[in-house]
Amino acid sequence: MDDALYDIPLTSLPLLSKGKVRNNYAVGEDRILMVASDRISAFDVIMNEPIPGKGKLLTQMALFWFDKLKHVVPNHLTGEDPESVVAPEERELVRGRSMLVKRLKPLPIEAVVRGYLAGSGWKEYQQSGTVCGVKLPPGLKQASKLPEPIFTPATKAEMGQHDENIDFDRACAIVGRELAEKVREVSIRLYKEAADYALGKGIIIADTKFEFGLDEAGRLTLMDEMLTPDSSRFWRVSEYVEGAAPAGLDKQILRDWLERANVDGAIWNKLAPAPMLDKTVVSTTRSAYVDACAALGVRL
Repeated sequence: MDDALYDIPLTSLPLLSKGKVRNNYAVGEDRILMVASDRISAFDVIMNEPIPGKGKLLTQMALFWFDKLKHVVPNHLTGEDPESVVAPEERELVRGRSMLVKRLKPLPIEAVVRGYLAGSGWKEYQQSGTVCGVKLPPGLKQASKLPEPIFTPATKAEMGQHDENIDFDRACAIVGRELAEKVREVSIRLYKEAADYALGKGIIIADTKFEFGLDEAGRLTLMDEMLTPDSSRFWRVSEYVEGAAPAGLDKQILRDWLERANVDGAIWNKLAPAPMLDKTVVSTTRSAYVDACAALGVRL
């Protein structure tokens, strides 16, 4: 893996936006160069320390899934070489960590699919027996497999704010019922096909998040990233036990560490600035991402 790249200092293209992980650059009026840095965020706060090589890992895994699931829904890839649109001296900066994509109209909701009870879903279930308004059977435990995968959308938060879980009716109010139903249908199909594949590789995809946009013809199009350790919970089948949350091969390693992080004598309040990460959590998180790629058959 390469040395950590916290930012992407491109000057040959105009910067459109800088997210938690990716820098987006304008390529004419109709394309965007998405470049994944090695930044990592948790609880919607960007950490000060990068995870070496993470941008390449995320990009290669996303490309792997875009190709494997392209029969389900169109995606944002143009098929063009990202290195072809930057200055020659900048090609190394984007190599392996970039995608040249179509410029879309993003939908203002995140499409979350849960196949197992974990994270905020488990917390809500304990209180109300529901997850984002979806009633679930009684007696489920932490990490229980759900009878069927459920669609639990969320709103997209501004930088530094927290995403908000919403029910399906709220999603319909935001994007319209017909489009919300289409997003739900496509998201669950994507999840089911990916989860079946991963299970054959010894990996459980407990939940994941998709993002969609509309192209110039109004067609629903998959965008951003998909089924990476940043946007999914990956558990090893060999470590799965109902009633306890497996260690996982994803960002949960960092979240768990942060839940215990001490800042000035108190547990971190999940607001910026983030606590300094120790070397162990950085290396453990990186190793989990590498192991997830290897298990799923992603070439690096």
